[in-house]
Amino acid sequence: WLAALRFDNLALRSLPVDASGDGGPRAVPGACFCRVRPSPLQNPRLVAMSLPALALLGLEPPAGGEEAAEAEAALCFSGNRLPAGAEPAAHCYCGHQFGSFAGQLGDGAAMYLGEVLGPRGERWEIQLKGAGLTPFSRQADGRKVLRSSIREFLCSEAMFHLGIPTTRAGTCVTSDSKVIRDIFYDGNPKSERCTVVLRIASTFIRFGSFEIFKPADDYTGRKGPSVNRNDIRIQMLDYVISTFYPEIQEVYSDNSIQRNAAFFKEITKRTARLVAEWQCVGFCHGVLNTDNMSIVGLTIDYGPFGFMDRYDPEHICNASDNTGRYAYNKQPEICKWNLGKLAEALVPELPLEISELILEEEYDAEFEKHYLQKMRKKLGLIQLELEEDSKLVSELLETMHLTGGDFTNIFFLLSSFSVDSDASKLEDFLEKLTNQCASVEELKVAFKPQMDPRQLSMMLMLAQSNPQLFALIGTKANINKELERIEQFSKLQQLTAADLLSRNKRHWKEWLEKYRVRLQKEIESVSDADAWNTDRVKVMYSNNPKYILRNYIAQNAIEAAENGDFSEVRNVLKLLENPYQEAEGFREVQEDAEEGGATATAAACAQETRSRLPYCSKPPLWASELCVT
Repeated sequence: WLAALRFDNLALRSLPVDASGDGGPRAVPGACFCRVRPSPLQNPRLVAMSLPALALLGLEPPAGGEEAAEAEAALCFSGNRLPAGAEPAAHCYCGHQFGSFAGQLGDGAAMYLGEVLGPRGERWEIQLKGAGLTPFSRQADGRKVLRSSIREFLCSEAMFHLGIPTTRAGTCVTSDSKVIRDIFYDGNPKSERCTVVLRIASTFIRFGSFEIFKPADDYTGRKGPSVNRNDIRIQMLDYVISTFYPEIQEVYSDNSIQRNAAFFKEITKRTARLVAEWQCVGFCHGVLNTDNMSIVGLTIDYGPFGFMDRYDPEHICNASDNTGRYAYNKQPEICKWNLGKLAEALVPELPLEISELILEEEYDAEFEKHYLQKMRKKLGLIQLELEEDSKLVSELLETMHLTGGDFTNIFFLLSSFSVDSDASKLEDFLEKLTNQCASVEELKVAFKPQMDPRQLSMMLMLAQSNPQLFALIGTKANINKELERIEQFSKLQQLTAADLLSRNKRHWKEWLEKYRVRLQKEIESVSDADAWNTDRVKVMYSNNPKYILRNYIAQNAIEAAENGDFSEVRNVLKLLENPYQEAEGFREVQEDAEEGGATATAAACAQETRSRLPYCSKPPLWASELCVT
């Protein structure tokens, strides 16, 4: 069935390809790609496939021959056998990683297979991620493992079905080949299965692709491999704009500066809209380096990502992000910073004074406009656009923060809020809302001090006595955050569950009254209140997902797969294909009514408990201990 793939590898015909046959790690000057070969895996087998993603390529598994189709997919999409027309290559790019220029990076574990023409003539680049060594692998082995591959596979598809621009994932194939990984960098390595994900996108070219021309960086001293090759920069701009922004190429075909400015303006606006979409579903990317930013405005490179559970504007999903550079609330400004680095990389083909002006005029305005438009839909404000709406959203988020509300479930619940609730109905609704807020136990886990008291004491003394040395080994923000944790943790020791519930109800009652007043203004502006309410609820349910890929959901699927059971990965995939409604045919086991002996039971039956929670529920307590690096 994979013979249906129709390759037309335009990128390799349009951009310079390295002629060297040397496959080992090395600098790759004067080229955008170099040819590579996937390294075979032992006994590849399919973990899961996304039929909607594969349909983009014109692929439909033959009816009645699922087993043979899965075997063929495992063979081809592990890299063990290349489909006819594939020309494997690795892409050269650089990047600013955590704010510092890192020099040459490139596809160290991913391989371009080629570009496939879809049923309607659209062009899709397909990649194998985890297929083995390339010249860009540096000290690594070019492999990915089962846990990270399942996360990328599921999240790529989850984001698409949420309506967020993203790369897609067609298959996830594991094997009996093993590699050693030290997951938490703590000296406890373990053997894990090599796994490959088939990734699909219009292109995987990124901001960092244009940084290969960067001269030696003032701070790191590193430089791109193709310094002074402006001819290649021109080739890349011609290729990217004519292929992915044809309407811009058509309008400005006779003026390259105007064309490049229009392109930069468009990618600025797309990026602003993309990050606004992330913020509205509580998605944190985790590694927003310039090499992880798509040149066509897609979410790309799913690593230590995470969907926020308890609302915390400073939420950090990547345990390796010690300074919180890529925290949830920093994402909009970081994406703007990355666009600034792209602007620098386009000089001299787009003068900096032009691109910087575009960035200042367009980015913030586009982000704020799109964010507020989306938030209005999430709150069912479908009739009027009032200035006060921005404040209402801010106060909602502040209430969520004060009460430890679950970001996804609070929004989903608001879809069922009734404007004309009487006192008893309001009380019932408040009960539902407060059930989605953090318990005392959850808050104790969240605010548990992370530093040894002696270490903290020493750091505070050092900050006073030797600020220069302190600046080298610690940050004031981290110390302040730790002091805040200690203060909160101390207060929580005296807080009872009844006090917390009472406080949370008060906060939510105050905000709901403001929300009710705002909805009343909507009603007063329409002639048919019932029709308005039907439309409002419909809009809210189609913008507030019931299901997202929470870390604990992914973890359950990973643990089952590591034990040889791929059914949970496939079940979760089906669930995530219908995030805005109950997934038909997906049976979720409801929580047991009894809650007796919670601590002892949880300790004794951790696995059983994990599989029992409905996936639309607030995450279990053990989920807060999950660490993703």
